[in-house]
Amino acid sequence: QLQASGGGLVQAGGSLRLSCAASGSIDDINVMGWYRQAPKKQRELVAGFTIGGLTNYADSVKGRFTISRDNAKNTVYLQMNSLKPEDTAVYYCAADRHTIARMDGVDYWGQGTQVTVSS
Repeated sequence: QLQASGGGLVQAGGSLRLSCAASGSIDDINVMGWYRQAPKKQRELVAGFTIGGLTNYADSVKGRFTISRDNAKNTVYLQMNSLKPEDTAVYYCAADRHTIARMDGVDYWGQGTQVTVSS
């Protein structure tokens, strides 16, 4: 089970930090990350860890968003700075045994948390 939190309403240029805590069958989880889905758009990968511990970011968030994790807490974070109105979306935590690079292969999804950036 993935429990996401930290969304909200922020003005452009502001910051938010999302958190996602894994519980239950965490032995099945080796990689975690974040997707987002804006209205009338497809869900897209925002940031994630690879099984080798590397990080990947969507081009649109590079230099503004930072993904991190606390293995002791089974939690992954997404620090979002310099937010833009186009970052407005529902953000979903994702977790898998192998990779989260393919949305249709992700094993576990969080419930989603709304991020709204006003101009």
